[in-house]
Amino acid sequence: MIYIHVPFCKSRCHYCDFFSSVRLDLVQGFVDGVCAEAESRRGEMERAGANTVYIGGGTPSQLTGGQLRQIFGVLPELCRGAEVTIEVNPDDVTGDFVSGLLRTPVNRVSMGVQSLDDDVLARINRRHRAADAVRAVGMLREAGYTNLSLDLMYGLPGQTMETWKRDVDGVLALDVPHLSAYSLQWEDGTVLSRMRDRGEVQEADEETSLAMYGYLVDMTRKCGMEHYEISNFCKPGMYSRHNSGYWREDAYVGLGPGAHSYDGHRVRRSNDADLESYCAGRVLYGEEHLTDDELYDEMVMKRLRTSAGICIAEVPAEHVDYLLRMAEKHIRSGRMVLEEGRLRLSSEGIFVSNDIMSDLML
Repeated sequence: MIYIHVPFCKSRCHYCDFFSSVRLDLVQGFVDGVCAEAESRRGEMERAGANTVYIGGGTPSQLTGGQLRQIFGVLPELCRGAEVTIEVNPDDVTGDFVSGLLRTPVNRVSMGVQSLDDDVLARINRRHRAADAVRAVGMLREAGYTNLSLDLMYGLPGQTMETWKRDVDGVLALDVPHLSAYSLQWEDGTVLSRMRDRGEVQEADEETSLAMYGYLVDMTRKCGMEHYEISNFCKPGMYSRHNSGYWREDAYVGLGPGAHSYDGHRVRRSNDADLESYCAGRVLYGEEHLTDDELYDEMVMKRLRTSAGICIAEVPAEHVDYLLRMAEKHIRSGRMVLEEGRLRLSSEGIFVSNDIMSDLML
């Protein structure tokens, strides 16, 4: 798998703590840097395989069609037969952007909608409005893109159960094959957290957030979507191949400042979040070698997020007894299920997944 981190945004959302910059004057230097890093790490990419390529950010739709083609120009043989995804903002989906996109290998588009309520969008400093998202879906479909994914967020300031129901119903009415929905995380240092600390906005209570998640699960099921990961839903067969690779702990190579890589065994690499050095051709990074216990914890945390759960036969022998012993009380309570050699969360367990994962980790 290949991940390309595009660290540029025209403006920053109030909840975001991802590495990004509004220095759009550095975009071309970044593109040149990605191409150079890809050339220098070609062996790693070939070993990791490129059944998926994912361009995330940031806001990748800030790149022009020519800049995207420049990046794909150093990855031609790696993209053949791959799921190639790009993240976009609704307001960036213009005729010119789509025309440029059609000249790239991109065959899957993931759009950050977050909400279909204009007041909520303004409160979190999103650039688009609800009508932009609906228009963008139609424009992409008209251009021939059918593998579309939309993102929603719940627990946002000013969001009520009624506005959330309209969000879910409105997105499902668009009949896209994939939907991701995430609870707002209040990260230290973000504008939104500072607004909360000043008393300008309030966190949603746990009961409301759980009710929002429950409505989402019920409505996606009624629409025939599979709940294949805690935050992800899809029509049969339309799961994200790239994200599924993360949850299986497949090897991946991350290009760009702030990007992460994993060799599929025990070595993780993190590129420094230093945009100016990166544009100057200096790719600074650090490495971490995971211990056996850390690998076990990673497996628990990632596999239990999925409907497939943990295959007991794949658990290192020295950890099997501990895993089953710690899972026993959750199996008895009905929050976990052990069947056909797999341990997974039940529908009740999903609501307290963090607590269960913590119990099962070392």
